[in-house]
This record gives sequence, structure tokens and C-alpha cells, in this order.
Amino acid sequence: MKKNSFKFLVFVFLFVFSFLYIEAQVRWGENENSYYKFEQNQLLVYTMPDHKSEIVISSEQLTPAGKSEPIDVAYFSFSSDMKKVLLFTNTKKVWRLNTRGDYWVFDFKTNALSQIGKSLPSSSLMFAKFSPDGNNIAYVSENNLYNEDYKSGNITALTTNGTVSLINGTFDWAYEEEFSCRDGFRWSPDSKSIAYWQIDADAIKKFYMINNTDSVYSRIVPLEYPKVGETPSVCKVGVVSLSDKKTTWMNVPGDPSQNYLVRMEFIPNTTMLLIQQLNRKQNISKLYIADALQGDTRVIFEETDEAWIDLFKVGNRRKIDYTNSFSFLTKTNSILWASEKDGWRHLYQISLEGKPEVLVTNGEYDVIDLKYIDSKEGYVYYLASPENATQQYLYRSKLNGKGKNELLSPESLIGSHDYFFSYNGKYAEHTFSNHYTQKAREFIVVSNHKAINPKESIANRLEKLQKKATTEFFTITTSDNVEMDGWMVKPTDFDPDKKYPVVFYVYSEPASTTVKDVYNVSRNIHYNGNMANDGYIYISLDNRGTPAPKGRKWRKSIYRKMGVINIHDQAMAAKEILKWDFVDPDRVAVWGHSGGASATLNLMFQYPEIYKTGIAIAAVVNQLTYDNIYQERYMGLPQENREDFILGSPITYAKNLEGNLLYIHGTGDDNVHYQNAELLLNELIKYNKQFQFMPYPNRSHSVREGEGTSEHLSTLYTNFLKLHCPPGGR
Repeated sequence: MKKNSFKFLVFVFLFVFSFLYIEAQVRWGENENSYYKFEQNQLLVYTMPDHKSEIVISSEQLTPAGKSEPIDVAYFSFSSDMKKVLLFTNTKKVWRLNTRGDYWVFDFKTNALSQIGKSLPSSSLMFAKFSPDGNNIAYVSENNLYNEDYKSGNITALTTNGTVSLINGTFDWAYEEEFSCRDGFRWSPDSKSIAYWQIDADAIKKFYMINNTDSVYSRIVPLEYPKVGETPSVCKVGVVSLSDKKTTWMNVPGDPSQNYLVRMEFIPNTTMLLIQQLNRKQNISKLYIADALQGDTRVIFEETDEAWIDLFKVGNRRKIDYTNSFSFLTKTNSILWASEKDGWRHLYQISLEGKPEVLVTNGEYDVIDLKYIDSKEGYVYYLASPENATQQYLYRSKLNGKGKNELLSPESLIGSHDYFFSYNGKYAEHTFSNHYTQKAREFIVVSNHKAINPKESIANRLEKLQKKATTEFFTITTSDNVEMDGWMVKPTDFDPDKKYPVVFYVYSEPASTTVKDVYNVSRNIHYNGNMANDGYIYISLDNRGTPAPKGRKWRKSIYRKMGVINIHDQAMAAKEILKWDFVDPDRVAVWGHSGGASATLNLMFQYPEIYKTGIAIAAVVNQLTYDNIYQERYMGLPQENREDFILGSPITYAKNLEGNLLYIHGTGDDNVHYQNAELLLNELIKYNKQFQFMPYPNRSHSVREGEGTSEHLSTLYTNFLKLHCPPGGR
């Protein structure tokens, strides 16, 4: 479901790990005109503006005593004084990301490399970070929080009650999957204490998966998984003192089993915490200031929405802290906050002192992402695209909300831009692509948006980066007067006098869009060959409810109508497309992964007169089987409106299947459980509906583990499509 549609999952996978790669290999120096980069197992520092390099840690220095090879660094961070660097290696996957592993410290003063947490299990440490004074390092291991004195190497357990279901300093499956919460602790500014989340998932029912492939006897794999309608995990925030190891719990109002705590940080230079709480329906958000020493709290800001409140990640995402953070404005003692209260996602200053809020950005457009806050000059830099929802550009606005919004991205580069700012805001790594321009990177001076090195200038290399455009972007208006963005790839030898089969790629749910003006957006990762050369029209459309920057009304219209309004929009757009003279209405296929697979099934079952062939991978066939945070956010509570869940579930309409269906699911899927496959199979069998089914033993939601899996899936997908939706013009 949602960010788990396969193409979107692959996008997220590549994005996050390129993100990790960049964070590990290119990291701006604190308050300096420099960045750090790993090359050939050594750490180099590059000084701007001429990119002069210097080795700061050699491969020999990264080689532990008694070893012949240097450690393989996946991520690194510096102490606040930049005299020590923390190195993450030997990483292991936790649900989605490699957030568990071993940590080493390189000390520039002694030129020594040392491992931390040596007495704890290998590859068990998570989210290690220096205290602000650089004297201690805290980390999580096996759901307990630890502190290690850097000089002595003494390790102290700050919590000792951690179990599989009582989790200190990190999060359970649902919090990680749906709120992107991973790193669950924060150092106090004075280095004397640590604030941390504790998740009690003991009351969460276990969902049991079965591993039939790794031994002669099957193995039960239990997973604490809160299905929709089930009570959430109990969550609370505590502050543990390093001196006595005692925890003071924050008295956040409300039943902890009916609310979520999704952000928490120390307010700079204080002993106070700022905590964001969402109610269970996620339509009420409150900000609390908590006294870390006493545990007392008071609410300073509250917001409601008739649908849901998005957990917009305001902050520089390239600073990977593995969870959500606040953007503090120390000059005004406020935070920069995103809200859709005026119908568009805009930035506001929210005072921590009770002063009136300040609207920072203004106009009929959405802020897509916040990139940098220049408190000294009084500007905020962000991505937006007021004219074209498939693209994104860099803008800036005054933090005081006065003046006009300024477009900073070059008008000549039409497409999608992104930026990674240096800490002082003077420089930025700028990336750009569109559907016919390969992704390119340059380092720029922010003040004039000029490349530091003319040789790497994107503008100067543009002609070499551009390829022949094969993807066409278009808009289509349905009979309901809904205008939708789409892209299309026509057959290579397209003849307007012939009729061609059309294949729709769908996602359609609130966690992702598919129509973005970026390079390779129209690549079908499962098709073995070239769809255009073989004679297919390939199309994707973004319906109402997808998170396109088109305003709150567009995004929130899907509330309690997931599986209904998105499916209706897709079908009505397809009806308009079938009016095109060159489209063959008898050869119409649709496919998707996860949420896109749910949409595929709904389209096949609800509109069998349109869609004749479908390929669905890892679908939620019954919305009552998915997790509570996601489903309740967009659909409400099944205890109150169960009929909406039924109306939106593909299984409700399975008896209407008329076309050719291929259903695929991994039996080891911990996200969208394999039970969905068996529920669907039972329903189709009940009505004697013939279909093709492919289970992938012990594969997860991405269906990519195991030797030969990707090739097999690609072959299966391609052969089925060609058999039931033959390519070529007629």
C-alpha cells in the first residue's frame, strides 16, 4: 500500500539509499565552505570555491588493528567540535533501511580508530551520536538505550527493560512505516540527560507469517502489527539523567493508547522539550512544551482538519536523523511550521511564547519541501511549483512574511530541481532533470545560482544531457470536470491511422504521485524489453487524493473514499482516453504494486468494461487487513464507518471479474500480508472466476529477495501482458 507501490518503492529505495550514499559520501562541513566525501575508502575534505581536496582520514587509518581491509563506511557524523568522526559500518536492515550496525570513532587529535559498543552484540547498535560536549556517545542496542564514556570506554545501560515489544529509543513497525520514526532519542543541550521515546507494543496482537523455505520444518515469524481498528501502541516520552539513570516521564495529556507522539526535541539552549501529539484519527495536532526536569507540560498550539493532518517534514532532509524534527528559529523563539489551514500548504512561524503566528509563504500554491533557513538574512528557501504540479523549483520568501516570493531556479531549466545547502547557506549541491534530460549535479553559489566550476555547469552541459523525448505530458478532463495530469509513451513506429493497446500504470493513493517530470519516469521496471518498440501505449495518471501540489482540496478529497474516488477518477480518465482514435478499446491493461495493485484490482472489478487485463502485485484486497495508522488516517475508524472500508476494498467487487488477471504476492510480506492473497483467491474461487496466481516464497513486500526473483517476475509479467494484451498497431 501507499509508499509501497513497487515503482514507488523502488524510487524510495533508490532515493533513500542515494540519500544515505550522499550523506555518507558528501557532507557539508559545519559553518565552513567545505564538504566531506569518501573516495576509495578514505575521507577527503573539499574546500570551496575551487574544490581543492585534502585527505583527512586515509584508508590505512580506517583499517582496524589486526585487519587488512578498511571498514566500509555507510554513514558518518562529526562531533560538534569537528575533532572526532563517528563511522557507521557492517549495517543490517531493519524493516526498510539499514539502521542497525557497528560504530567506530576516528579521533583527529590522536589519529586513532576505535570501536564503540564492543561488549554488545555485533551489528546491534542504532543511531549512535555524540553528546553536545563530545565526551559521551549514546546509542540503542536490542531496544535499550546506552551511554558510553568516550575516554574510558565504560558503557552504561540507561534502560534495562527493553524487549521485543517494549522498545526504548527507537520504534515499532507501525511508527517506522507510517510516521518515518526511527531514531528515538535526543541529547539535552547540556549533555547531562537524554530524552527518548518508549513504545509499549505488548498489547498489540501478533500477526504470524510462516517461513517454509529456510529449514525442513516451517518456522513461525511473529510480528507486532496493529491492524486497522486495533488500539495503537502505547507511547510516552521520558528523560533519563546520566548521573543516576533515573527517567522522568513527561505528563503529556490524553490516553497514550489513543494518541501518537510523532516529534520530540529539546528546545535549543533550554531544559524544555517540544513534543507534537496527533490524536488517533490524526485530525488534531497539538504542540506541548514539557519541562524535562519535572515532566510538566503545557499546550502552546493546536490545529484541526476535517480530514487528516499531514506529518510534513519541515527541515533539511539531507541531515538524516531518521525521524521527524522541528525547525527552530532562535531569533524569534519560534518554529517554522507547515499547515494547510488556508487551503494550501504554507509555512508559518509558530511562537513558543504565545505570540501571534506569522504566515511566511503566501499564494495559491503548495510548499513542496523546505530546503534551508537563513536566519541571519531573514529568508527561507523551499521547493514549489505554482504553475505545473509535475515539477519543482527553488523559491525563497522573507521569514517575516513580507515581500514577494522569489523564483531562484533558472527559468531555462524546465523540470524538477532539488538542493542540498551548505550549513552557512552560501553554497548548495543542485540537481536537475526532466523527462528528456538525465539527472545532473552541480555545486552552485546560492546568491547567483551559478556553478562554481563552469565545467560542471548543468546549463553548459544541457545539450549533452538531453535525450530524444519519448514521454509526452498531458492533461485530461473527465466528465466530472476533474483535470488530471498524465504522461504517455507512444509506440516507436506510431501510426495515427492504427489502433494500439494501452497499458495504464497506477498508484492513486495519498502517499505517492506517479506523474513527475523527472528522467526515466515512464520506465516500466518489470517489462522485459522496450514497450514502445514492441507497440504499446504506456500511460500514467494522477487522480484526486494523490499528494500532488494542487492544494488541500485536491489531496483531502479522498478522505473516507479511498478505493472509490481515486478509482472513479482513473476510470473516467480512461474513458476519455479510449475516445482517442489510435487507442484500441479491446486491448486495455492496467498494473500496479501495493496501493497501485489495490487500484488495479478495483479497476478490473468495478470497471470490467474498460480494463481487460490486469497485473496486481502485493495488493491490499481488504482494507480491514492493513495497519491502523495508515488506514485510520485516510479512512477513519472502522468502528464508526465500517461501510467505507468495505466500499473501498477490491474484494467487495471480486465477483465482477471478467478480464485476465495475474495476481502476485510474496509469502513473507510483513507490510501487506500474504493473507490478502488468500482472501482474494477464496473470493474468486467462490464465484468460479479464472485467473493466474504467482506466490513468491518468503519474499517481502518488494518481491526482490532470492536468486532469480527479479528476472522471473519480469518474465512472468511480460509474457502475461503480451499474451492477453498483444502489442502492436492494427
